[in-house]
This record gives sequence, structure tokens and C-alpha cells, in this order.
Amino acid sequence: MHTILLILHIIAALLLILVILIQSAKAGGLGGIFGGGGGEQLFSTPSGSVFLRKVTITIAIVFILTSIGLTFLGHQTRLKTVTGQVQPAAPAPVQPALPESE
Repeated sequence: MHTILLILHIIAALLLILVILIQSAKAGGLGGIFGGGGGEQLFSTPSGSVFLRKVTITIAIVFILTSIGLTFLGHQTRLKTVTGQVQPAAPAPVQPALPESE
């Protein structure tokens, strides 16, 4: 079950990246502050933006649910993290102080 959920999570992550990169910019970022892209918003029609927005929301929900599922399964099966498997370093031996020469 863990492997299937992990594969689904990776696919959702890759699809989410792809769908976000496909979407067109709305000039709402820093370019919109200085007046760039105003004509794009005025004369454009939302051709596929509603569909892409719904796909993005759906994939994001799948991504969040698989994240929660992987966390729950990892806690149940007591999976260890990579940092939890590192052995602590032994303390350095204390060297005796050298006598001061006068």
C-alpha cells in the first residue's frame, strides 16, 4: 500500500508542476504593479483557464491527500528517516593539559 501511494504521490507532484507551467500568466505579479500586461486582461477571454484551474485544484487535492496518507502510513509502520539512522559521533578523547614551562 505504501508503494502504491508513493507512486501516486510522485505522479501527482509531476502533473501538478506540468499543469501549473501550462497555465498562462495573469500579470498579477510584479509585472502588474508597474502597469505591464493590462491589455492582456482587458481583451482576453477565459478559453481554457477554467478547465486548467479545475484540473490544478483536483491534482492539488490528490497531492495533499497522498501526503497525509504517506505520513499516516509512515507513522503506523514506524518507518525511520535517513537522519534517524545516523549513529551519534563518539565524544573526542580529552587530552591532558601540558605543563607550563617557565
